[in-house]
Amino acid sequence: MPEFNAPLRDMRFVLHEVFEAPALWARLPALADHVDADTADAILEEAAKVTGQLIAPLNRSGDEEGAHWLAGQVTTPEGFKSAYNTYIEGGWVGLSGNPEFGGLGMPKMLAVQFEEMLYGANSSFALYSALTSGACLAIDAHASEPLKSRYLPPMYEGRWAGSMCLTEAHSGTDLGIIRTRAEPQSDGSFSLTGSKIFITGGDQDLTANIIHLVLAKLPDAPAGPRGISLFLVPKVLVNDDGSLGQGNAVSCGSIEHKMGIKASATCVINFDGAQGWLIGEANKGLAAMFTMMNYERLSIGIQGIGCAEASYQNARTYARERLQSRAPTGAVAPEKIADPIIVHPDVRRMLLSMKAMTEGGRAFASYVGQQLDLAKFSTEPQEQQQATALVALLTPVAKAFFTDTGFDSCVLGQQVFGGHGYIREWGQEQLVRDVRIAQIYEGTNGIQALDLLGRKVIANGGASLRLFTTHIRDFATRPGKPYASELLDAVQRLEDVSDWLQARARANPNETGAACVEYLHLFGYVAYAWLWARMADVAQRSRSTDPGFYDTKLATAQFYFSRLLPRTLSLEQGIRAGSESLFQIDAAHF
Repeated sequence: MPEFNAPLRDMRFVLHEVFEAPALWARLPALADHVDADTADAILEEAAKVTGQLIAPLNRSGDEEGAHWLAGQVTTPEGFKSAYNTYIEGGWVGLSGNPEFGGLGMPKMLAVQFEEMLYGANSSFALYSALTSGACLAIDAHASEPLKSRYLPPMYEGRWAGSMCLTEAHSGTDLGIIRTRAEPQSDGSFSLTGSKIFITGGDQDLTANIIHLVLAKLPDAPAGPRGISLFLVPKVLVNDDGSLGQGNAVSCGSIEHKMGIKASATCVINFDGAQGWLIGEANKGLAAMFTMMNYERLSIGIQGIGCAEASYQNARTYARERLQSRAPTGAVAPEKIADPIIVHPDVRRMLLSMKAMTEGGRAFASYVGQQLDLAKFSTEPQEQQQATALVALLTPVAKAFFTDTGFDSCVLGQQVFGGHGYIREWGQEQLVRDVRIAQIYEGTNGIQALDLLGRKVIANGGASLRLFTTHIRDFATRPGKPYASELLDAVQRLEDVSDWLQARARANPNETGAACVEYLHLFGYVAYAWLWARMADVAQRSRSTDPGFYDTKLATAQFYFSRLLPRTLSLEQGIRAGSESLFQIDAAHF
């Protein structure tokens, strides 16, 4: 049975050495008093125990059993409820939540490391609390004080869960055509009627209540996305004293039978005149819901990293132990019948590709977490404004690039196992199935790419992009920085392609959609190059203190720059080919 062990050494390296997070926290008043390096390390150590010893052992059994639906009730697999009760005792659901309502108030830089552990250990289990954390964020940002006071404390505690109800059978990406309706009531509440599909954790037996955040339209609402409002709809109504009352008119019609994440209940949720309360302003619900959606997009991106890390750990162990053939240069283990397959160049190519992309993703996730912390806690308006702009620019990259490359890494890990990678007992095929959804839900990766190029680059004339590339150039032009020339070439390529696309898109709107996926990948590889150069810079200066770790980091950086970053050349060629070839075939002839 595969095991999962949180990569604590690398997490501490990224957090403390590359980004110097404790120094950042010390200058942010909201964080300075309750988090430092020792606190962060203690949290990571405990998180590693919880994920590795409590949650990871349920991963395969949960996949084998799956979630159950019977007569409108969902039951999670054996062991999930007991593990969840232990999990919430540690306060993990409210790790980065608002302390005013019972959250622990930890920085996002720390939370992204924990989320990676959680997804690496058990993606299905992780999703139940991930949706709750995102719902809390939206409620805290947009709901009235009475709603926040009533619902946030038990949600942060993990006693109540949250869900996000957007999609309908006819309405996925195009939320403007949803049919769920909300009728005002005399007591200030609303009566919601409609059906939502693909609702992660829409029903389960882990918590006493589920707080649904539901997109719906008021009577006479404007057409399209400008007519959407957001409502809080509890599964069980809450009395004035905070105790649970009678059931609301909310039911689970069925659960989906899925390719992966089988222990996560993906539900059809029906609202039959259910009582709910408006969050934020009428007809501005989509903007409020984006607070949760953007949280979930980063979280689901981290699912890609976590699954890739688990796949890498399994493949690395297998490659060290599996004996097949001799090394091309002669026997490495002459006392054995064959050499371990890690001696073979192609196996090393696969392992190093996984390692380089996963560690690059970990650094990128931490960087986005850093910007989220600055956007939320900085007392300097310009710094806060720039961080907010960078978060908007980088969120679609994080969601799509993490999950595209995370899926690739899980497939590579399966390939290292050969035929055993196709067999359930080894765990690799489950990782491939589980991570595949991450490229689809919370906005498909194609939509993320369109958002990046169309809304975050072209729409503002590349202003946010220049903010990001300025940081890269500032690093690369300092004396003695590793891979400076390669990094400057790469960032110049990104800027040139961006300028070319802006000009082309003005003349032909198809250019944006034709190029956006390749553009997002080009962006991702350049961003990882910057972070690998930063990691190599730290490793060069620190290698004498831990040669084994830092020399490995330097060697992985060299692999990234020599074997992976050149992919940007072909991506550029594909982008500059333009959209014409996509439209030469009539739809009837496909």
